[in-house]
Amino acid sequence: MTVYRRILVYFRPFLWESILGVLLTLAGIGFNLLKPWPFKVIVDDVLPGKATHAEFVRYLGSVSAPTAILILCLAIVAINFLAGLVNLVMNIVFVKVGLQALLKLRTELYAYLHSLPLKYHDSRRSSDSSFRVAYDSQSIQSLYNKSTFIFQSVFTLISTFLVMLKMDWELTVIALCILPLVVFAIYYYANRVRRQSTTIQERESAVLSTVQEGREDFEVEQLRLRAHESLRASLRLTFTTMNSALVVSTLMALGMAAVYYIGSRHVLSGSLTLGSLFVLSSYLQMLYMPIEALTYTVWAMETAAAGATRCFEVLNRADDVPDAPHAKAITSTRGEIAFENVQFGYEESRLILKNINVRIESGQTVAFVGGTGAGKSTLLALVPRFYDPTAGRVLLDGVDLRDLTKKSLRNQISIVLQDTLLFSTTIRENIAYGRPNATEAEIIEAAKRAQAHDFIMQIPEGYQSQVGERGNHLSVGQRQRIGIARAFLKNAPILLLDEPTSALDSTTEAAIMVTIKELMQGRTTLIITHRIATVHDMEKLVVLKNGEVVEIGRGDELVARNGTYAELYHSANLD
Repeated sequence: MTVYRRILVYFRPFLWESILGVLLTLAGIGFNLLKPWPFKVIVDDVLPGKATHAEFVRYLGSVSAPTAILILCLAIVAINFLAGLVNLVMNIVFVKVGLQALLKLRTELYAYLHSLPLKYHDSRRSSDSSFRVAYDSQSIQSLYNKSTFIFQSVFTLISTFLVMLKMDWELTVIALCILPLVVFAIYYYANRVRRQSTTIQERESAVLSTVQEGREDFEVEQLRLRAHESLRASLRLTFTTMNSALVVSTLMALGMAAVYYIGSRHVLSGSLTLGSLFVLSSYLQMLYMPIEALTYTVWAMETAAAGATRCFEVLNRADDVPDAPHAKAITSTRGEIAFENVQFGYEESRLILKNINVRIESGQTVAFVGGTGAGKSTLLALVPRFYDPTAGRVLLDGVDLRDLTKKSLRNQISIVLQDTLLFSTTIRENIAYGRPNATEAEIIEAAKRAQAHDFIMQIPEGYQSQVGERGNHLSVGQRQRIGIARAFLKNAPILLLDEPTSALDSTTEAAIMVTIKELMQGRTTLIITHRIATVHDMEKLVVLKNGEVVEIGRGDELVARNGTYAELYHSANLD
């Protein structure tokens, strides 16, 4: 399916509004065709003193020349006012439809990005996805507006051509002789514009990525280089459009000069009136201006099509972790989790996890420990189905996770990360993210259990305080407490903790762990951390090394075995 056919899908709900816009367009074209005629009558009938026997006398009766001129001038004003009014309403209708389609595409694109597995996002810069949602999506509105303009221009061309043909077929044929050359120019430059526009969007996405990463001197130099590449791409596109505009405008001037020359000779020979030449010259502008504008419109559509293509690249991306056709939704769970012969690799040739066999009972707390790259975070990501195992199964209450819908599965899980993700909104809305319909009392109770209520109330606007972008108005410890309050409010039976205290100092970590241990009560909890002291006393430790489970047991038991865990324990100076 071409990009243009895909775009039509987003405008089907607004069909009747589009039809209204088309009718208004036709009415506007009719008024535009009428614009030069009052002056033609003035030139051909009134000024030569023939007003008393002109055709319009049949409608106005016998009138003096000054009165006829006044009436015709008022007609010019009325026709132009009506044409402007119709065009105003038409533009409002078309802009509204374009914005509605933009909202639909942007929402669908954003939602689909959220549904795609981590594998997709790991392979792309986050700034690229943001660029597609914020900027590339706008192309659908641009394409719609340009398409309506093309319809308006084409219909104007046809109607103007027919009127001109009736008035003077020879001049009309001369005026149209340049059309093949114009069409060739449009075709020649359109492909170049599309390629160069795609390059610019890719360069701008790279610039945005560099701005978001920010590593002082190195990234400043990277930004300069990428911005320079974007500048060069923009200059190439500007040169192409300016060069094409010069070619097209020269062709237009050639056609107009030919019409003026032949038309003037027709006036001298008496086969054409001066007023009719004026009308034809006005229609010539109406004929050429749409053609010239069409060249820019086609190029703009090529630019917009490049942006739309980038949006549809995301929407065409198959979900690597799809819901099975027979998948069932669950409303509750005991929280029994089992990994059976689980293997996983981001690439088929390189496994991250190998033959993992671990059983976690309902309400049990299990800590996964190991060195960097042991596969702890990857293993945890299999539980909410951010990834599916390459081989083996992950079970919940004895049911393969692939037999459950992702949405219902994730409703049973709360996650507290190393760096709590907060949105640029209020503290209240951030806590309520897991349960948007929660009452004020429930939100406050969750904040109290997370020991966040006191510091929230010390902020001037309390729960209505803005947290800033990514929560930068709050300290790291405060952000973690907001994340824990969110988990308390969601009250899911399964809790995943991914390095929840690694970014904290020892004092703050101790305070946060008190809160986390309360959160863990009565839930099946999986925690990963590189801080051995945090989990040493937990009831079950699973030790990973090079993607394999090498030890399982309690902390003291594992130390006594003098194996991998003992090495981690001693290296942490916990003796």
